[in-house]
Amino acid sequence: MIDQVTIDRIIDAADIVEVIEEFISLKRRGANFLGHCPFHNEKTPSFTVSPSKRIFKCFGCGKGGNAVHFIMEHEQLSYPEALKYLAKKYNIEIEEKELTEEEVQRNHDRESMLIISSYAQKYFSDQMYNSRDGKAIAHSYFIERGFREDIIQKFQLGYCPQGRDTFSKQALSKGYK
Repeated sequence: MIDQVTIDRIIDAADIVEVIEEFISLKRRGANFLGHCPFHNEKTPSFTVSPSKRIFKCFGCGKGGNAVHFIMEHEQLSYPEALKYLAKKYNIEIEEKELTEEEVQRNHDRESMLIISSYAQKYFSDQMYNSRDGKAIAHSYFIERGFREDIIQKFQLGYCPQGRDTFSKQALSKGYK
């Protein structure tokens, strides 16, 4: 595992404009830079890079973050892989430490929670769009309340069918424990 001091050094060294300009063309607009988003097709540039805040944000698709997040998204890398990518670019030696059994278990638990959370989001969205009750109750409710379809999808809204254990049974049947 990469220690926090090394992570901080990598993030501090990464010039977000320099990192992003390896992949897309940016033009200065006042204090920020503007370009076409590499994560979706667009005709008008909506991808903004703020050197002072050290972040990027696309106002078209909503993606944003720091230099590490950009590399993760653009190069399809994990967090540690993106850190190593930037460390190599900025000649920073990576100091890794062995994890204790407790840290390994904590990481495993965290990853398990992320996996089940992702499954839950997909399950509840699927219930809203593909079940009769989901369409009639949840989807129509969101539309009546003024939610546009793009907002419903952006915030990954869904529908939980009647029954306390419906999701639990479905997740267990799919092998989630």
